[in-house]
Parts: sequence; structure tokens; C-alpha cells
Amino acid sequence: MVEKYKLARKNRIKAEMTDRQNRSKFAETMENVKAQKTRTLLNMTVDDWVPKTKLGKMVKAGEIKDLDEIFDKNLPVLEPLIADYFIDSIQEKVIDTKKTSYVRMSGRKYGFRASVLIGDGNKFLGIGTAKDVDKWNAVRKAARKARLNIIRIKKGCGSWQCVCGAEHTVPKVVSGKCASVTVTLIPAPKGVGLVAANAIRPVFEFVGIKDVWSKTSGSTATTLNFIKATLDALSKTYN
Repeated sequence: MVEKYKLARKNRIKAEMTDRQNRSKFAETMENVKAQKTRTLLNMTVDDWVPKTKLGKMVKAGEIKDLDEIFDKNLPVLEPLIADYFIDSIQEKVIDTKKTSYVRMSGRKYGFRASVLIGDGNKFLGIGTAKDVDKWNAVRKAARKARLNIIRIKKGCGSWQCVCGAEHTVPKVVSGKCASVTVTLIPAPKGVGLVAANAIRPVFEFVGIKDVWSKTSGSTATTLNFIKATLDALSKTYN
């Protein structure tokens, strides 16, 4: 009886180990397949692009002329290559990177989280955040996500001290918020420059805003929230 119990226990342990190994191999296979798909998407260009959404097919067919038409019609952008199709040279800047960790059956794994800011230098901005085992893959994923979160900015000459009529600052006082961070942007006369923290200056440079006053509150040491609050304020210039 004791021998039979020991044999059954041995077989059960062996079956559990085999099942665990099979699950681990399956998880690794799925991760490899996912990584291969990700590499294919990241290396895709506008010439290789095959649209899958209605908007993408309209863009490829020439029915949509520019990004302004997409925003005027309030159409959802679900493919990142739509932005690349209309914007010849998109500026990109990595604004934040963090090392992350997660647990799998095989043990603790480490990865990276990256945040990327994009802009066309005139009126379109976007920010994206992504994770990956490789740092630069995370950056490229974040850049693709930023193209899906693109917003439109309106510039003007909203300062009462300046009547030049040029589009060098924000058209009015706007405020934005993200978590505990609140950012208020105030129109400034020509020649003042960017009176703002170094963390959010690239946001203004990416849309061609040359003069602005800013007032902030909250935990501005969190760079990502600080920039998101600034983008939230800029998005309200069209309201």
C-alpha cells in the first residue's frame, strides 16, 4: 500500500512538472510570435501600408486631403501610419524612461517603459507610452501610440500687450490637468520667449509656440504628468 502511494505521488509530481514545462514553452512561443508581429509593425512604412480601417482606406484612396479634415469631421484615428501619410517629417523626443519588472512562471522578468512626444512643428502634437523587454522597442512602440493620440493646436496673438497678429503664442488663457499637476498657459507678447519649465519646453517647440507664460502647481517632478497636463491645456485652444 505504501509503495503504491509513493508511486502515485511520484507520477503526480512528474505530470505536474511536465505540465509546467509545457506551459512555459507555450508562453515563450506566444511571446516570440508577439515579438515577431511587433517587429513587423514597427518596420512598416507608408509604401508597405495596407489600411484596415475605413478611415485608413479613405486616406489611401485620396478621399481625405489632410489631418485638419479628420479633426473637423471628428473621425477616430486607429492606424498610426495615417499621421505619417500626411506629415513628411515628424519630430520625436523621448521624454521619460523607466525600468519595470513583472513576474512569470519562469521567474521575475525586467523590461522598460518609455514615453515619446511627437510633433510636426506647426499644429499637431501627440504623446504615447509603451512597454517592452528591449528599451528601443519600447521607444518605437511609444512613438506609434503617440501617432494615435495626436491632437490639434491653435496658435494666435492673444496678449493685450501685443497687436502683431502673428501666430507666436496661445490665443487665450487655457488650463490643463493631469493627476495632481495643473498647468495654466497665458499669452505673452512677442519677444518674451518661453517662460516655462525645461520639462515642457519641447512641447511648445514642437508646435512652433515662441512666446508664452506658464503657471504650474502640483507634483511637477513627475515629468510625464507635467507634459500631459500641458498637452491638455493646449488641446483646449480649439474650444
